[in-house]
Amino acid sequence: MCLAVPAKVLEIDGSMGKVELSGVTRDVSMMLLPEAEVGDCVLVHAGFAMQVVTEKDIEETNALLAEMNGAPRTLEDIPEMASRQGAPAEAGA
Repeated sequence: MCLAVPAKVLEIDGSMGKVELSGVTRDVSMMLLPEAEVGDCVLVHAGFAMQVVTEKDIEETNALLAEMNGAPRTLEDIPEMASRQGAPAEAGA
């Protein structure tokens, strides 16, 4: 499984950039996103900025990551969520 994390671009110097991830700065390759600018939000995977995203995308991703680390949502909610999206729910749910 691959996981990209959202970050904000602080600096760009050629094909390298400095991004901020939850208060921590990291150097990343920007060579896959030559169109990215300082202030943009990007998804970072394996040291590469992969995609420009919106602030809303970052908020949603951070909320999901927080859920993975002790979310109030529980497994009992999953069949209900699946049925709302058109997937078959567990029998008896």
